[in-house]
Amino acid sequence: MSRQVQGYLYLALAMLTVGSTVIASKLIASGFPPFTATALRFALAFPVLLVLMRASGGRLPKLSGHDRLILAIQAGAGSVGYTTLLISGLSLTSAADAGVIIGTLPVVSAAISILLLRERPGRGLLLAVALATAGVLSIAFTPNAAGGSPAGNVLIFCAVVCEGLFILLNKRLKTEIPPLAQSTVMAGIGFAVAVIPAVFEAPFARDMSTSAVIAVVYYALVPTAGGFLLWYAGAARVSGTEAALFTTVAPVSAVILAFLILGEPIGLNQIVGVACVLAAMLGLAFAGSRAAMNISGGR
Repeated sequence: MSRQVQGYLYLALAMLTVGSTVIASKLIASGFPPFTATALRFALAFPVLLVLMRASGGRLPKLSGHDRLILAIQAGAGSVGYTTLLISGLSLTSAADAGVIIGTLPVVSAAISILLLRERPGRGLLLAVALATAGVLSIAFTPNAAGGSPAGNVLIFCAVVCEGLFILLNKRLKTEIPPLAQSTVMAGIGFAVAVIPAVFEAPFARDMSTSAVIAVVYYALVPTAGGFLLWYAGAARVSGTEAALFTTVAPVSAVILAFLILGEPIGLNQIVGVACVLAAMLGLAFAGSRAAMNISGGR
């Protein structure tokens, strides 16, 4: 197997784990309050990432007060904000709808850069934003279609915005931080941020299903740690544009897994939504946008 083909395989598997977080979050929502689940996720992921960082010889560079503040905000938005909003949204809406919406992350990240960083968009980027918007609109306002919910869909989109802010804030760091070290720090800070509100959720006062517990463990170990390793192993073997193309696997896998594992029906609106999001992501990749998704500690 050639190095390039290995890269394709790693990237596809990494994006499959991203899609599977939607299914895991749907199961978690039935047994855990959002902050409790988030705190547990990072409590399990942090030591694993720490061991991986130490084993690889990675170190956290000396950081300024500015960079420490950025990391804290990133953890609050991209780590805690994303996870809690995703779980909260999936307690209301279908996993298939959520899969379509999280697929817009690269485009949302690019749109945030346009709005906040005043970056000048090209035609390809504007077309991608339009297609992604059409994809979300195709499922966002169909409350009776396949278990969808407007309120739940809004929460999922807010989760995507949080992750987009995480990517934007990464550009504001003055010191280059190795990806594994940054993911480890995000997990540690994420736990510290989530554990305080988790106490007020009184998590032990409710029944915790076995499937929800397994889903939390899976989310912590497979997408958070395993997905990170797969993504960077794949990205090291292919070009940036090729890697960006594989982000299309995430929404498709989420919708398919929602059907196969959760038994959710897939409606025409969701098929149209996926098609629009895929077209947007492909256009974004071919346009060579800098907003291509980067798997990191936020997820």
